[in-house]
This record gives sequence, structure tokens and C-alpha cells, in this order.
Amino acid sequence: MHQEHIAHEHQEHMHIHSPEDKKAVLNRLSRAIGHMEAVKRMVENDVDCSEVLIQLAAVRSAINNTGKVVLKNHLNHCIVEAIEEEDHLAIHRLSDAIDKFVK
Repeated sequence: MHQEHIAHEHQEHMHIHSPEDKKAVLNRLSRAIGHMEAVKRMVENDVDCSEVLIQLAAVRSAINNTGKVVLKNHLNHCIVEAIEEEDHLAIHRLSDAIDKFVK
């Protein structure tokens, strides 16, 4: 019985997301990658710095929007489950992740 308690205590939370949620995140990541590739080509082709900065803003926006989608999915699924299971570690990890994301 003690072994089961220890195994449960150290068990990692499984992340299971719907195909739609996963597709939304992957589409947003592809958009961010496309923007980064455009920035790289612009720098290679000596495009005006102002235009590079505008494209970098698009990269930042795409990454931030991806983060929002991941956060919403995490809150709606993983954190709801963590609260139901009184998993305070998962909630603490989310808080740390948010702090790092918004820096």
C-alpha cells in the first residue's frame, strides 16, 4: 500500500489534448516559423531595418498568440483536473510557467 502511494505521489500529469486543440497550436507555430523564415530572408537580402522590425513584431505576436492558446487549453483541461485532484504542484508549475512566459 505504501508503494502505491509513493508511485501516485510522483506520477506525472498526462497531457491529452483534442486533435483540434493540437492543430490550432501547430498552425500558430507554423505561422510563427514562417514569419521567422521571412525575417531571415530579409536580413540576408539587406532589406530595410524598419521592415525587418515590422516582421519581427509579427513573429512576437504569433508566438504570444500561440502561448495564449496553450494557456487556455491548459487551464480548461489540465488545471481543472489538477484542482479536482488537489494537485497543488501542477498549479505551482503553471504559475512559474506564466511568470517565465510574460517576462
